[in-house]
Order: sequence, then C-alpha cells, then structure tokens
Amino acid sequence: MEKRVAVEIPQAMYRLLMRYADIHGFDTDAYVAQVLHKHIEDLHDIAAVEAHLEEIRNGNSKTYTMEQLERELGLDD
Repeated sequence: MEKRVAVEIPQAMYRLLMRYADIHGFDTDAYVAQVLHKHIEDLHDIAAVEAHLEEIRNGNSKTYTMEQLERELGLDD
C-alpha cells in the first residue's frame, strides 16, 4: 500500500524540482520518491560501513592488503 507524504520546500527548490522534472520528463512525485529512496539506501550503506569500521578499530575484524589478498587467493604469480 502506498502512502502520501506532504513536504514543504522553499519556492526556489520547488522551481528547480519542476524544471529538472520537466527537462528530463519525470513525474515530480515519482522523482521525489526515487531521490528519497536512494538517499535512504545511501544512509543504510553508510551505517553499515561505519559499523564495520568500528569493528576494525576495536580489533574485532581483520584487514588485508591487496598483496596479502592476492597471495592468499593464489593470484600473485
């Protein structure tokens, strides 16, 4: 089920949104939903990376150099 969200934005931003959507043939609602979805995905990815970096900082995760990885996988010849 889809839900509607109302967001107030400055007039200048609205004009930019309308202009961009018009130039590229986008429906503005679909474009805003797409941008929001992408941003949420990016935030999720950032949180996952930050959690992994914390694991590395705490010594709970090991890292390898490219040379070590190639040697481990037998790609160093």
